[in-house]
Amino acid sequence: MTTIDGGWLSSELVRPGSLWRSIEVLAETGSTNADLAAAARSGAASPGSVLVSGYQSAGRGRQGRQWSAPPGTSVAISLLVAPHDIPVQRWSWLSLLAGLAVVEGLRRICPVDARLKWPNDVLVGERKLCGILAERVETPHGPACVVGIGINVALGADQLPVPTATSLALLAPDAPTPSATRVVAAVLGAFELIFAEWERNSDDAAFAAAYVARSATIGRHVRVELTGDRAVEGVAEAIDTDGRLVVRTATGPRSFSAGDVTHLF
Repeated sequence: MTTIDGGWLSSELVRPGSLWRSIEVLAETGSTNADLAAAARSGAASPGSVLVSGYQSAGRGRQGRQWSAPPGTSVAISLLVAPHDIPVQRWSWLSLLAGLAVVEGLRRICPVDARLKWPNDVLVGERKLCGILAERVETPHGPACVVGIGINVALGADQLPVPTATSLALLAPDAPTPSATRVVAAVLGAFELIFAEWERNSDDAAFAAAYVARSATIGRHVRVELTGDRAVEGVAEAIDTDGRLVVRTATGPRSFSAGDVTHLF
């Protein structure tokens, strides 16, 4: 069972000059993203707010899919950011930056070869460890973004929501599973560093290169499923400076800003 020490997280991460302004831990909620988005819209939450829970009864993934896990086996992290003087067009990078933060954070605390599946998943091998969902919200002080991160920490084999999922406990059964508190601290610490560099550096080619270096998608034959029951197949070749996936199809390269990706081989 995961337990999350909110007091320790606040003492370690909320400090003068930090990205993080407040960290609240809920034993249970419907959706940390929905809660934080509502608070942001009302002005009750400001950029730098973080909401964490060990159990969501109505968690959401991409395209409204339900995301759930037994109480105390996963951790949901939602964070609110409002990039300073960054064109909204660049905000498409936020979910990709969150993926990088998960990969870098987890690699620091446990022996897992975490990789990025474009656009919003973290895999180990071909099994999903983490999902990410970013949502723009309008606040009394202007636009902001809620970034939700769900990580399977202590799920057992009989608790997996789908056969293609995994957890930190299953990936390293001979090593102690990192505590949920440590997982949250590692991810928030990595995100703070990556986000600060992204705000300072307008050259998104550097972030595209960093993403490719940790990607499980680039170089693979993929199917990209689009709205309207359309699908495109080809070889995933690159991440461009807008964070889009570039796929070489039979008719030439195409760039995608959204879509469900299946690794074919």
